[in-house]
Amino acid sequence: MSLTPEQVIAAQKANVETFFGLTNKAFEGFEKLVELNVTASRAALNDAAQHVQAVLAAKDPQELMALQAGLLQPLAEKSVAYSRHLYDIASGAGTELSKTLESQAAEAQRNFNNLVDTAAKNAPAGSETSVAVFKSAVSAANNAFESVQKAVKQASDVAEANFNAVANSATNAAKTAASTATAASARKR
Repeated sequence: MSLTPEQVIAAQKANVETFFGLTNKAFEGFEKLVELNVTASRAALNDAAQHVQAVLAAKDPQELMALQAGLLQPLAEKSVAYSRHLYDIASGAGTELSKTLESQAAEAQRNFNNLVDTAAKNAPAGSETSVAVFKSAVSAANNAFESVQKAVKQASDVAEANFNAVANSATNAAKTAASTATAASARKR
């Protein structure tokens, strides 16, 4: 079976549309990343300026220690928030890419299966066994591909759960450290 020029042109148009769609998604992710970094940098600069002003206004060492201790928790929380936003951006871009690739793979799989069915119908007499073996191999390959897709999805879900657990653990550790430092500073007074 040969492809008509119209089919080739339609396939090329679809490929070009997919390419530009993926490129646009990549730029959207990049824009979000730049926006996140600009926002985080601006907030860090403002926080640093406020902290320097507070340190310069400190009247005694205990107040200075309390300021330093009070800086730890918000810094850790902001770091965790930044990491979560970064993860969300990367995860969202990955999800979009994955959806597009899955859609393209499914379309290619359908087209290939149609091609195999057409070839099987037009096969010479006596080749039924060969056609059946070939169809079985294609089916096994399709099943293996679906299994890999499911495994990748499960791995992504586990990675996300682990990331959230680590982020929560870091936030709790920062809160504990800040509380301990604040209590130690208060005892020194």
